[in-house]
Amino acid sequence: MNARIISINISDKKGMRKKPVDEVVLKENYGIEGDAHASEKWHRQVSLLALESIKKMQDMGLKVGPGDFAENITTEGTELFTLPVGTKMTIGADIELEVSQIGKLCHSRCAIYEQAGDCVMPREGIFVKVLKGGSIKAGDEITIGVG
Repeated sequence: MNARIISINISDKKGMRKKPVDEVVLKENYGIEGDAHASEKWHRQVSLLALESIKKMQDMGLKVGPGDFAENITTEGTELFTLPVGTKMTIGADIELEVSQIGKLCHSRCAIYEQAGDCVMPREGIFVKVLKGGSIKAGDEITIGVG
């Protein structure tokens, strides 16, 4: 099962929409260099959301796109939220990630929820740990393995 990266998004502060960048470095057991959510101290090092999920919100009339849900990596080609915790994925030739959490609890209603009465990130966003790092960019292929 293959997917690809549509957008890579980072922010220097938590709780903000992320801005797209051309390329980033994933650090082993840390996350994305320069992103506010990267940390060795927890399992949610990198967040992913599928373009297919974003389109659900666009279909509700919202003008949203990659990064607006504070996801680090926007993908296309697979329903990420159906992957079980422990699923391994490879980006490019040798970058390895492992699904560590599906969805999240939102402690406060985000601007998207306030506008639409719903938000897909808490249900359909996933989080991964970086097992083997390296550089990634939009267009890179993601290969989904088994846990």
